[in-house]
Amino acid sequence: MRNKRLQSQVTAGRWTLPAVIFICALCWVLTYFLFPGSIASTVLEGSPSAWQPARDFLLPGWADRIVSFLIYATIGYFLIELNNQFSIIRMRASMQTAIYFLFVTVCLEMHLLYAGDIAALVSLISIYFLFRSYQQSHAAGYLFYSFLFIGMGSIIFPQLTVFSILWILEAYRFQSLTLRSFCGALLGWMLPYWFLFGHAFFYNEMDLFYRPFIELSTFGEAFHLQTLQSWELAILGYLLVLFIVSAVHCIAAGFEDKIRTRAYLQFLIDLTIFLFLLIAIQPNYCNDLLPLLMISNSILIGHFFVLTNSKSSNVFFIISLVSLIIKTHSNQEKPVGVWDMEFNLNVLDKLKQLNPIAIFVVSNQPDIPAKLHPSAQLHLYSAPIMYWSCF
Repeated sequence: MRNKRLQSQVTAGRWTLPAVIFICALCWVLTYFLFPGSIASTVLEGSPSAWQPARDFLLPGWADRIVSFLIYATIGYFLIELNNQFSIIRMRASMQTAIYFLFVTVCLEMHLLYAGDIAALVSLISIYFLFRSYQQSHAAGYLFYSFLFIGMGSIIFPQLTVFSILWILEAYRFQSLTLRSFCGALLGWMLPYWFLFGHAFFYNEMDLFYRPFIELSTFGEAFHLQTLQSWELAILGYLLVLFIVSAVHCIAAGFEDKIRTRAYLQFLIDLTIFLFLLIAIQPNYCNDLLPLLMISNSILIGHFFVLTNSKSSNVFFIISLVSLIIKTHSNQEKPVGVWDMEFNLNVLDKLKQLNPIAIFVVSNQPDIPAKLHPSAQLHLYSAPIMYWSCF
């Protein structure tokens, strides 16, 4: 029965989003006191140089977490409004927000304020106007506002200009791209730079106007993934697995959605692929691209979890709880080896009641080989346990 499965209880529960908000807010406060040293980290490697001085000038160090939390909360609200306006997820409209809050909460480094946080917010608003242009005969106004926010965000995070190419291609797919709407999009992108040029010229600070273009033309070493931290590799691998599953579901079950909804979902799939490729090519911008990647992923994953009710999807849903079932004999935060890892058998008992097809354990510990002690396998009897290290 659908209503007896954990997946259905969570996705259809009215208290899911309030509970997630409470947990996330509590974690935000706790990390402020438990990890005070990270607040002093004001120089973020890979951050746009125009953003760093502005952030240090406008905000004290203690305000980083507060402002970033408010930005994420605003993004969560707009995710609900986006779904209400365009009915991307047919049933419950808050699951994608709950997933997004969980994503940004588990990454402690994302509790600080990045240029990518503001870029993600303006990009989400830009996506709203791009969706509004779908099959509109007079779409110049919608594309103007869509590219206006892209231009505003690109002043803070210049690499956002690259997304204009994807926006143009998707506008063509939405049948809203004409010569007039293209000119409107171009004017919208240029408008923030006109104001920036006026300010820089009046105050004789032309370097301020040139800086976004210089940063846009500056490329780091391509495919240099060694620069990524362990938490970045772990979250990227986790998001990639979830994206593949949700994207396959969107394509396979697309006939259940309206043609308009399929177009919106295809845009989110294209955007996510574009973001993964951009992070692989320029990994130094990973911190700034992760918030936007989590936005597109949360909608697709929410679409998958809400609209599926099979036993395999339920098993896949509880995989996110796997991190709760591992502890160490030595009581250290990081396992010393496979012998030091012990499964919480009470949790395994609950998993056994769900009759899972398989349990897939993902580890971000490079020192742990890709194998598992047979005691855990015997406890679940017929369900195989696969262990994979993402390093």
